[in-house]
Amino acid sequence: MPDLHVGLLYGGQSAEHDVSILSARNVRAALGDRYRVTPVYITRDGRWLVGDSSRLGSDAEAGTVATFTPEAGGRTVSASGLGALGLDVVFPVLHGHNGEDGTVQGFLHTLGVPFVGPDVLASAACMDKVVAKRILGAAGLPGTPYAVVHAHGERPPFEALTERLTPPLFVKPANSGSSVGISRVTEAGELADAFDEAFRYDKTVLVEQGVSGREIEVAVLGNEAPEASVPGEIVLHSAYYDYDSKYEDPDASRMEVPADLPDATAARLREAAVEAYAALGCEGLARVDFFVTDGGDVLVNEINTIPGFTARSMYPVMWEATGRPFPDVVDELIRLALARHERDRQRKTTR
Repeated sequence: MPDLHVGLLYGGQSAEHDVSILSARNVRAALGDRYRVTPVYITRDGRWLVGDSSRLGSDAEAGTVATFTPEAGGRTVSASGLGALGLDVVFPVLHGHNGEDGTVQGFLHTLGVPFVGPDVLASAACMDKVVAKRILGAAGLPGTPYAVVHAHGERPPFEALTERLTPPLFVKPANSGSSVGISRVTEAGELADAFDEAFRYDKTVLVEQGVSGREIEVAVLGNEAPEASVPGEIVLHSAYYDYDSKYEDPDASRMEVPADLPDATAARLREAAVEAYAALGCEGLARVDFFVTDGGDVLVNEINTIPGFTARSMYPVMWEATGRPFPDVVDELIRLALARHERDRQRKTTR
């Protein structure tokens, strides 16, 4: 029996619950029999259930044991159940809120359990698109022009936004992923509904200027010395890369990996991906998304700290094209998690 005990944490209380299940299945397959794997499924209502590694999905509630469960109606949490599993490392495959935003990372960090992926600050900063844009801008990495709208403030009219942003406009929650809550706005009559949709998911909304260009992504892997994959391109057959294009409609988009780019542009993208990764303090992994404009400019769009691992996800495909099969990538992610945990454990926290 394999010695290393991996907890596969998936599901979650976010709009991306179903995507997490699909990703977890692929990660579980990549882990193979090299590890002892215990799936920990977070239901939509916040219960933590330990399942068997052959059952990954919403059916995990059937025949599972709730060994880690929020108590008192979810107001307090006991850590005894998770600790009792004897996990050596946790592999979070939680997209969106309460999983990718630093909350679970902080919890695991407090418990002293090693985990795959960026730590609390980097996770939270990358999840918040406004914060990420400000940090990347301060680091000298150009992005798309944008405006920020808060739920407690006035909603700017279309005319005011288009004085400084060229339509189409993309209205999106600041904290969300997988294109959840995003609307494409080309005229004034569409803006109110777009704001309503975005504010369903967050109190802060980002309005971005549409960019005429190509959507390019780069996978990054590493702690102190991160490496970047070959770039991949999302080629759309729909108006934009929405949730259905990513996960539901196989004909809405296709991946081209490696992307057909001049060598100098591909090199710049890989370099910029590592720069963005470092600027936001990422470790373990992330996927950096870019626009390459018709004029050849490279603009950072966003960074995903728990990118999709589904069959239609770019992260594993890009590493495969770079010469690293997905099982090798998950092995490296676990090694990086354990190395970071040991490094941080050696640091003094008291005088």
